[in-house]
Amino acid sequence: MKTRRIGISLGNIGALHDGLGEFALQIGQRVAALAPAWREVHGITIDFHLRDKLVGLFGSDVGYLSVNRWQRVRHVQPQPYALWHSLHQLNKNLPPAGTGTHLVTVHDLNYLYGRNAFSRWRHHRRTLALMRRTDELVAISHHTASDVKQHLGWTGPISVIHNGARSFVETPREPLPGWAADDTRSFLYHLSRMSPSKNPQAIIDLARLWPDMTFVMCGPPSDDARHLRATVHLPNVQFHLGISEAQKTWAYAQCTGFLFPSLTEGFGLPPIEAMHFGKPVFLARRTCLPEIGGTAADYFDSFDAQAMKLVVQQGLLKHQAPGRAEAVKQHASQFNWDRAADNYLALYRRLLQLPPG
Repeated sequence: MKTRRIGISLGNIGALHDGLGEFALQIGQRVAALAPAWREVHGITIDFHLRDKLVGLFGSDVGYLSVNRWQRVRHVQPQPYALWHSLHQLNKNLPPAGTGTHLVTVHDLNYLYGRNAFSRWRHHRRTLALMRRTDELVAISHHTASDVKQHLGWTGPISVIHNGARSFVETPREPLPGWAADDTRSFLYHLSRMSPSKNPQAIIDLARLWPDMTFVMCGPPSDDARHLRATVHLPNVQFHLGISEAQKTWAYAQCTGFLFPSLTEGFGLPPIEAMHFGKPVFLARRTCLPEIGGTAADYFDSFDAQAMKLVVQQGLLKHQAPGRAEAVKQHASQFNWDRAADNYLALYRRLLQLPPG
């Protein structure tokens, strides 16, 4: 049996706590688990292309290739690859010379919604160049697929494979600083890196209008988040940066509702994570969020603070209806990482002309 190779490229992903990192980790782990069977049955070996500090992340049954900056100009490997899968559209590294099929997962074209004309032009030019060396695409939402077709003029094959979203319901919990484990105080929770595209200012404006509600803002200690923490001094707004998984889980479990008025998303994992707890979720009616939230979420059509407060109050009241929390949990359950990985493996089979699994 002739050996063939699949390369899966994380590019320069270095941290696994954001959306791209979570996607790479969850899909990579599941593909790696099947690597011995694919090698034995199909004669296919699987290599992961990533930064040196992540070598070994997916175990010893797969191979590892190091990322380096010269691969943006020319990428040569000792053996050719039948299939090269770039896990995100921000990957600047070329597929190896001689690659059979180049597959790319597109998470979003959020640069289209940016305010800086030069940045939009630069990203668009780079993305168009990526399209020219790509054979097939996966989009993580129908919204992203529509953007790709409309703005990139893509007419080739494209599939939509929704991301999964982990359930943290069974994860150990640790209260946030200043809170007791069984604290019954009401609070509205937000989790993001708090960049302008996440629209945290809308939440701050809502907090200023609604002084008797507590707002808990969490996320990695990004520059944007630190700036907000340093400049927002409202007694009903708390910032907790760099929280642990146990603290994140506690906040999901204890919150009164989850706020996510993001302006640009390719998918949006935190709202689905909150829904696993049956929590009321409030989203911007922007980009992919209505597709992901469906009828299980409530939506902001305006970021006027008074209008947002009314949406939240009405949504919290609606959430008291019998069966509503269970319906929210059921909606979240459809976004499953096992199902997403199975869909990617089925796509690999088709592209490599293997029999169905």
